[in-house]
Amino acid sequence: MQYYSTNKQAPDVTLEEAVVKGLAADKGLFMPFTIKPLPQEFYDSIDTLGFQEIAYRVADAFFGEDVPADTLKQIVYDTLSFDVPLVKVTENIYSLELFHGPTLAFKDVGGRFMARLLGYFIRKEGKKQVNVLVATSGDTGSAVANGFLGVEGIHVYVLYPKGKVSEIQEKQFTTLGQNITALEVDGTFDDCQALVKAAFMDKELNSRLQLTSANSINVARFLPQAFYYFYAYAQLKRAGKAANAVICVPSGNFGNITAGLFGKRMGLPIKRFIASNNRNDIFYQYLQTGIYAPRPSVATIANAMDVGDPSNFARVLDLYGGSHAAISAEISGAAYTDEQIAETVKNVWTDEHYLLDPHGACGFRALQEGLQPGETGVFLETAHPAKFKDTVENIIGEAIQIPEKLQAFMRGEKKSLPMSKDFADFKRYLMNV
Repeated sequence: MQYYSTNKQAPDVTLEEAVVKGLAADKGLFMPFTIKPLPQEFYDSIDTLGFQEIAYRVADAFFGEDVPADTLKQIVYDTLSFDVPLVKVTENIYSLELFHGPTLAFKDVGGRFMARLLGYFIRKEGKKQVNVLVATSGDTGSAVANGFLGVEGIHVYVLYPKGKVSEIQEKQFTTLGQNITALEVDGTFDDCQALVKAAFMDKELNSRLQLTSANSINVARFLPQAFYYFYAYAQLKRAGKAANAVICVPSGNFGNITAGLFGKRMGLPIKRFIASNNRNDIFYQYLQTGIYAPRPSVATIANAMDVGDPSNFARVLDLYGGSHAAISAEISGAAYTDEQIAETVKNVWTDEHYLLDPHGACGFRALQEGLQPGETGVFLETAHPAKFKDTVENIIGEAIQIPEKLQAFMRGEKKSLPMSKDFADFKRYLMNV
């Protein structure tokens, strides 16, 4: 399948080129020329299939033209060695728990899938080394770093904002070593993302190094996130709750909800989506006004959503032909302050004895306030609450148990390199590695 740039000023590319390059030459994001609908028989029987079987059918629609069936199936099955259960929180609201992977965050799916797909292309073409640049506001760095850890021919550089990720998140990608290097940037997530994008556009750097990204700007990172929307629907169908399903996605860089919108284009019968923001409500304001006005991000307790210029907005705009009316017809928005997020975490813990993380709290509250009669809501619980231990414990006034997976990371020694937000400094570093 061919891929085009959202800016329409770059040559079309193959899947392999899109994955290896990450970003188009005109700074646009790659999009597939076609989004194949899945047959009705698939949806009729989806509730009889397991997560891996469902994911393979979806992956085949995206990648089947470019990757041999046995290889693609192996990649999918290796990626999804864990479950993402649907858990009832209230009578009409369910949590899709995406925190059962290695780093206890939803990005484990995209990170692991991309590592395996990129590894396949490297072996196929005999490339010597590919350097992955990834900016993180929290969970992306840990998921990508752990997904790529030890993969031959790939070195990962994780850029993260100093003092703006939780200690547990930080330990998940700064303690690994091997082919993972953590760069602690004196700035915000947007500064980290700007450094990554500038590196891709720098001709001298790219003539010296083979660079790609593992942020959701890369098609191999964001497209696999469509898998769990289909699995959520399958679980709703098993429970007799599939009619009038509404999915609410806590949204930062918008790769996650974009994957869900791709699923809808493939025929997934979701009634509508809600994009839930924290104080970084750029998309919410766009829905209200029709004007996209990015601005510097502000720090919140839902830090993985602290994004002031979400990259994947370009894909959303492209998917709907630039129509504000078309976007607004299928996606509504919500935005919450730290105080509202904390209130939601506390109330749901008290009333339902279900522990939300700050990001999931944005999703739950938007459904609680926005569901219509007859609708069933699913929010994506994107990370384990223990990843935000201090914040959550302060809110509920109780100690929470840290899973052994996280405790193992916490015992590691932090190894990171300081980096300014000046691109010249970042370029100098990369030119000398």
